[in-house]
Amino acid sequence: MITKSLMAGAAAVALMATPSLASAQDQAALEARIAQLEAQLNALKSEVVAARTQQAAQQQDIIRLETRPAAPAPVQQTAAPAAPGDGFRIGDHTVKFGGFVKVDAYASRYSGGDPANGDALREFHIPGSIPIGGTDEDTATDFNARQTRFWLTTDGMVGGHKIGTRMEMDFQTLPGAGDQRTTSPANPALRRAFITIDNWLIGQEWTNFQNTAVLPESADFIGAAEGTVFARQVQVRYTRGPFSVSVENPETTVTPFGGGARIVADDNSLPDFTARYAVSKPWGDFQFAGLLRQLKYQSPASNIDSTATGWGLSASTKIKVGAKDDLRLMVTGGEGIGRYVGLNFSNDAVLNGAGDLDAIGVVAGFAAYRHVWAPGWRSSLIWSAQKVDNDTGFTGLAANRSAQSLHANLIWSPVTAFDVGAELMFADREIETGASGDMTRLILFAKYGF
Repeated sequence: MITKSLMAGAAAVALMATPSLASAQDQAALEARIAQLEAQLNALKSEVVAARTQQAAQQQDIIRLETRPAAPAPVQQTAAPAAPGDGFRIGDHTVKFGGFVKVDAYASRYSGGDPANGDALREFHIPGSIPIGGTDEDTATDFNARQTRFWLTTDGMVGGHKIGTRMEMDFQTLPGAGDQRTTSPANPALRRAFITIDNWLIGQEWTNFQNTAVLPESADFIGAAEGTVFARQVQVRYTRGPFSVSVENPETTVTPFGGGARIVADDNSLPDFTARYAVSKPWGDFQFAGLLRQLKYQSPASNIDSTATGWGLSASTKIKVGAKDDLRLMVTGGEGIGRYVGLNFSNDAVLNGAGDLDAIGVVAGFAAYRHVWAPGWRSSLIWSAQKVDNDTGFTGLAANRSAQSLHANLIWSPVTAFDVGAELMFADREIETGASGDMTRLILFAKYGF
């Protein structure tokens, strides 16, 4: 369209320049026509410039659209689905399942007589159960898979709060009914079951008085049993930074006046109170914990209604040695804390002649050195001990006075999460008469975690 107008204008100009067409009479008309054509040419030039400008702007818009960054994805109210192998989604929560299968073989010799079939001592070290006064027998061999464990956890954000749960079970606490003629019986037992809401924990968990991070690596269920704070119980715990406090399930264990079978009282009116301070440094970890509790026993038949105060302090640490080794230490002391230390090796209190509770003092601890020999190969050397401050005028001479154990192991991990190993241990128990008994045990095990 624009090109045709330009050609017509050029032709008109050529005709006007031809002498045969020019005349004096037509001169004025021609000049007017020339002025009109010049105006049209100027208008056409303006149209061409405007069209080219618009075309260039459109090309720039196309370039900008092609090179513009992609718009961000809409923000979701819930977390993205978990990656394979890292749980699965149910609503607002990530659910994970795991655990391990562990098979143990024990060869044990007891100086004071073999424990009865089904006794828990045959399957893990209980310091207060080592036999004393019996007849030495040949080595006893036992196999079991009762330390096998499984757990289920959930984590999510609900209403702006971080909420999680954990449920964990094994088969270690109580033996199954019957003997081992056709099967090795075992009953599932609840280990841990709790809810976490932001800084709060509600449910059954390791006591806040305990530091599980420093427990030595051992083939035994606990290892350094005599010197370890060890209890799982229902509690309400609040944690803020390195500080945590809790109120926990109370229970008092009592020695009758003059000695005798343990009394497990259920008469407490107040929960146990704990406080803990834990720090992590480049050189390792450190924790300091305190425990305050009410000891209480009521027996209307014996006209006994007595309370006492128990307290305890515990310090523990794991210190890095070189690039891979570490030293683990724990020391615990107090009065009326027997059920928290050494699997209740000592009772919390004893009844005196007036029927009142007298708290029993305890000092316990362990030291463990872990050495890495080569990738996948490691060993731990563990020493553990406990000393009880009995008033023998109240407890009698059959009360536990002291216990200790020594462990040495070698563990190999040929592939990730698969361990095989061996541990040799020696343990002894002494009562206030001076009589004692010991146990020597070799443990072989295989364990696979999933």
